[in-house]
Amino acid sequence: MEKSEKTRKGSKAKLRDYFIDNIGVVLNSEKLQEVSGGKSEWGRRVRELRNEDGMNILTHNDRSDLKPGQYILVDLKPLPSFERGITKETRAFVLDRNGFTCQMCGAAAGEVNPFDQGRKTRLHIGHIIDKSMGGTDDASNLRAICSICNEGASNLTLNRPDTIKLIAQVRRAPGKDQLDVLKWLISKYPLQSKELISK
Repeated sequence: MEKSEKTRKGSKAKLRDYFIDNIGVVLNSEKLQEVSGGKSEWGRRVRELRNEDGMNILTHNDRSDLKPGQYILVDLKPLPSFERGITKETRAFVLDRNGFTCQMCGAAAGEVNPFDQGRKTRLHIGHIIDKSMGGTDDASNLRAICSICNEGASNLTLNRPDTIKLIAQVRRAPGKDQLDVLKWLISKYPLQSKELISK
């Protein structure tokens, strides 16, 4: 028996159809994930519809009356769309430069995500200044970012703490948390840890 057209559609096509069927209606992230087939990448597909396909989808970053996790397709008038311009080489360079670690929450690729214990961390390449705001695909405007941060913090830039602030935060933490930080650092940098201990 041949699969129906609906089940053969990808998550992006399902989301596109759902937005078009609900023009002007505020949609929440739970419903959009459900419509996508329960895919964890639904947020990326929505950004592709907006940034690459030019759909006029707004979020709380665009309108103050929308809450985080709410989306609305204003109309079918297309916005300027953007092509993917990030090469495989640039992706590899950015991931390596960022130590295969999310530059927002610090989760490393393959680790259990600290904000969703049921998911392992998957890294993507994200724009520091979003393309919709004039950002480029240059490596200097790209960073490694995990799925959770990518879904919840589109167009949001957090400053990375410098060494002094980072050490101050660790010093303020309870002893157990400090030990957890130490264990994580030793597991992340085993060779460097052995060299420091032997000195």
